[in-house]
Amino acid sequence: MSEDPGAVPRVRGKRPPQGDPVVDRAFALLGAFDAAHPSLTLGELARRSGIPTSSALRLAGRLQAWGALERGADGRFTVGLRLWEVASLAPRARGLRQVAMPFLGDLEEVTRQHVLLAVREGGDAVLLERLSAHAAIPVLYQVGGRLPLHSTGVGLVLLAFADPAVQEEYLARPLLHEPEQVPVSEATLRRTLAEVRREGMAHFRRRVPRPIVSVAAPVFGAADRLAAAVSVVVPQEGADARVLGPAVRTAARAISRGLGARRPLGPGR
Repeated sequence: MSEDPGAVPRVRGKRPPQGDPVVDRAFALLGAFDAAHPSLTLGELARRSGIPTSSALRLAGRLQAWGALERGADGRFTVGLRLWEVASLAPRARGLRQVAMPFLGDLEEVTRQHVLLAVREGGDAVLLERLSAHAAIPVLYQVGGRLPLHSTGVGLVLLAFADPAVQEEYLARPLLHEPEQVPVSEATLRRTLAEVRREGMAHFRRRVPRPIVSVAAPVFGAADRLAAAVSVVVPQEGADARVLGPAVRTAARAISRGLGARRPLGPGR
């Protein structure tokens, strides 16, 4: 049987080296789910979390009783709605979404494709919202999912306007373009980030699974610090930067004003 690359090595009979063992194991169970594994059998849950099956079943039952997990008639576990309720209360996302939604809606009306709102969390972008027209092209990422900073329009904006220390730590990593799995040149990425800062906007193109263009702009908050990034994702054919760029920038400026940003929001900010 091939090993699951997402599995955590199991150490039988040993508790986590620090912290509350029950809490640590609960987090490990919840962390076993991701965009590629939204539904897991008990065996998969145990393997991916590194928790013995008997313990995984007992803890999953407690999480299910609280609403953090749900179990279908087929016996598979999924993340419960109670977690979504709790997560929706996060101040960082809640206030931002409330301000942004009207402007995201306007942008979706203009483009009739995908509109994304994302924030940086560590070394990834987290997608807070995605509005999609009925005829929009397929995209790789879903709300709540993590996006690579170097391989998405919103990610490039979030990285370009991050603190220098964050940028240097990220650039020191071995990076691959996703999903192509092509190595990223550090020098090229540095030039790209400098251009994004100079222009106040990112233009990103991807050829697989189908050619797309993403145009993204930064959103700033009350302290004039980067709060988020907004973008549109459209098919490469027929993509008109003369229309997309101003539309995205206008939405980003409006959201920034709603969040209390005071400085002008333009190229070379």
